[in-house]
Amino acid sequence: MRWLLSIAVALGLAATVSTAQAASPLVDADWLHDNLGQSDLVVLDVRNAIDGGSREIYEQGHIPGAVYSNYLEDGWRVERDGVPGQLPPIADLEKLIGGLGIDNDDHVVVTAGGTSALDMGSATRVYWTFKVLGHEEVSVLNGGHKAYAAAYPLQTGWNAPEATEFAGQFQPQYVATREQVAKAVKSGVTLIDNRPHAQHIGAKKHPKAATPGTIPGANNVEESKLTVNGGTFVDAEQLGALLSEAGVESGGEQITFCNTGHWASLGWFAQSEILGNKQARMYDGSMTDWTKHGQPVEVKAD
Repeated sequence: MRWLLSIAVALGLAATVSTAQAASPLVDADWLHDNLGQSDLVVLDVRNAIDGGSREIYEQGHIPGAVYSNYLEDGWRVERDGVPGQLPPIADLEKLIGGLGIDNDDHVVVTAGGTSALDMGSATRVYWTFKVLGHEEVSVLNGGHKAYAAAYPLQTGWNAPEATEFAGQFQPQYVATREQVAKAVKSGVTLIDNRPHAQHIGAKKHPKAATPGTIPGANNVEESKLTVNGGTFVDAEQLGALLSEAGVESGGEQITFCNTGHWASLGWFAQSEILGNKQARMYDGSMTDWTKHGQPVEVKAD
């Protein structure tokens, strides 16, 4: 009987491992529903004012077992030296994530509202943050809360997380600094501006940007084109066609940017995690940081 028990345990462990291995950077509602019972799976609901979310909205209905953290209010991004949207100190992120009951062995599925590309940026920015911290076991729910709610029942009330320890290890290969971007401009590295076209050409600007325009030589891949039907990402083939139309290769060294590192996280996710370009980085300071420090801009509007 002992050997039967050993086989059962081994099979159980194998099933757990295979489930973890089956998780891709982008998972759908069916995959999530089928794996909700896994002990090392944590669903992180980051809905916020962008998609009309809040703690109250979360309590009215969320994916079963999900823990909640407001992307805009809980410290996922900070303002530093007058520049919004910056990566917080590692120690602060460790405290935030550990306080949500997430440890280094958990697989985290991040879900936003799923109503638009704009709100899906909440999920991809948090995903990028986990990667910067060296946490590889993380996914984004394709279509977000909206997609799950359309297919499966929700849970109501508040899930109080049990705080634990989370240790981050900074991974610089995901981050582009202003100095690195300046060198990239001179060396011809591909720069991808994920802002709306009007901002890219300088016809409009973000309130926090000192001047209109874009980083010289940047190509424009608008964030709104990266998803369809709200928050569902376009597939790899469609994404490749979109990039080709914008004059962007699907591989090679690339840096995505926007105004505050929100839209750019969508662009980075598309390049790095959907197309598999591991030479893609994100400039979280983006145009607010670039223009604050008097860097050159290109204005394409007549």
